Amino acid sequence: MARPVWSGVITFGLVTVPVRMYSATEDHTTHFHQLQRGTDDRVRNKRVNERTGKDVGYDDIVKGYEISDGEYVTVEPEELQDIAPGKSQVIDVSGFVAADEVDPVHYVRAYYLSPGGEQYHKPYELLRAALATTGRTGIATFVMHGKEYLVALRAGEDVLALHTLHWADEIRDPREELPELPEHEQTGSRELRTAQQLVESMSTTFRPQDYRDTYEERVRALIEAKAKGERITPEEGPPEATNVVDLSEALNRSIERARARGGGRGGGTARRGGTGRSGTRSGSRGAGRARGGSRGDSRAGSRERPRERSREGRRKSAPEKTSAGRGGPPLEELSKDELYRRATDRGVKGRSRMTREQLAEALSASKKAA
Repeated sequence: MARPVWSGVITFGLVTVPVRMYSATEDHTTHFHQLQRGTDDRVRNKRVNERTGKDVGYDDIVKGYEISDGEYVTVEPEELQDIAPGKSQVIDVSGFVAADEVDPVHYVRAYYLSPGGEQYHKPYELLRAALATTGRTGIATFVMHGKEYLVALRAGEDVLALHTLHWADEIRDPREELPELPEHEQTGSRELRTAQQLVESMSTTFRPQDYRDTYEERVRALIEAKAKGERITPEEGPPEATNVVDLSEALNRSIERARARGGGRGGGTARRGGTGRSGTRSGSRGAGRARGGSRGDSRAGSRERPRERSREGRRKSAPEKTSAGRGGPPLEELSKDELYRRATDRGVKGRSRMTREQLAEALSASKKAA
């Protein structure tokens, strides 16, 4: 059971709702220690005086702000405590805005709010239902751990969610920060219409549980392989940028490929993985991207009718053009990520050490043996 990181009340108008706050996310990153190369000796960081090289005790450290080259203003911990906002137990909602008015660039971290007790279930659910039915998001401020936060209060399917937000002066203007940006595409251009068709052909429903952190899986596979004295085959490099001259052709081919894979609503490109359902109706930014094919492709073979399967067993197929599934592209046209996912689904042994070509051959062989 999770422990609350904050407790207090939500106030809007004359209504007060006691709540407890819990972190909505957790980190699944593999954490490493620093070791000296060639040994198992841990490397430690020390606080040392830059000029003398001597260790400095924690009690002798103060904060300093550089106002000019080599000149600092020092600030004692007590001085910061004197000006810090007092402990707050109130999430003060100043107003409600349309949910799409809050640009996702403002979102920082997500929390869940629970009722402060059984007797507060009614006002809690009333607030959640009101936000859900009106499509509004509450904007509020509150103080936690000596720091003031701007937050958005949103309705999830069963829970109230609170998102901390960046302040306005923390958001960078892309027109000032980026070296160059293209001019807007003219409405009605042939390339734009083709790009819109591609977007529509790849439209799907967002299911966070269909995606997983494949890089983290490879990190753990690397650790396991090295512990056994094995080696991992390096991943292929990123694809080359699309030539502007070939842009229209690339767009049209992409549309054909998406349609062949069954792209569209209910299909979509996704990686199977993850558990449970999302606490809110919109997914968090912490979700990763998927570059594979549709989930339906990976089980296409298991849905073949017996007569089709028997005919396939008598038919001699060419391995270099093995189909990835009924109506799907050949295995050789799939990315290594998609091939690896399918190899995982079929339990292909040694897949973590295979190249893209080896994965395609192993999947072809496993299909023949099925």
